[in-house]
Amino acid sequence: MRNYLIVALLAAAAATPALAQDRAPFTGPRAEAIIGYETTDVEDENSGGLTYGGALGWDFNLGGAVAGIEAELSDSTVDECVADIDVTGDELCAQLGRDIYVGGRVGAVLGSSTLLYAKAGYVNGRVNVAYDAPGTVDDFDDGVNLDGVRVGAGVEFALGGSAYAKTEYRYSNYEAGYDKHQLVGGLGIRF
Repeated sequence: MRNYLIVALLAAAAATPALAQDRAPFTGPRAEAIIGYETTDVEDENSGGLTYGGALGWDFNLGGAVAGIEAELSDSTVDECVADIDVTGDELCAQLGRDIYVGGRVGAVLGSSTLLYAKAGYVNGRVNVAYDAPGTVDDFDDGVNLDGVRVGAGVEFALGGSAYAKTEYRYSNYEAGYDKHQLVGGLGIRF
């Protein structure tokens, strides 16, 4: 019985690449890593830094088009501080934290190896704010989660096999007068 199971598993493994070749391009489940640059605007103060994270998605073939769902978790290196706000020597710092995004995308396949797409969805961003005023009791350190909307557009390239690369611009608008522009690149694999 064990030999039959091993033979069946080997046959399934050998057939998997053939099945993947029959599948339409840019369809099925996927996982990717992203990295890029972002600029933020918090109450008219601009700052930039690195964004990085990972995403999971599932794309569906709609004839010449592709539609998909996706979820992403990312973080940021943006950290902005302003000094001498109320008293000499005080400092107010805002640090961007994680972003959670859930949304969808719709695109068109160009040729056999390029996908041009647009995306939109819900985003929740974390902002940590700290105020330090030496010699006073006004110090605080607090984090807040902000809800928002993300829209974007990108292009994805099939690299051969199940690997792909992408580049994407996206804009996120959060409550409380906060927004973010990002230009990211990603490497991923389809299953």
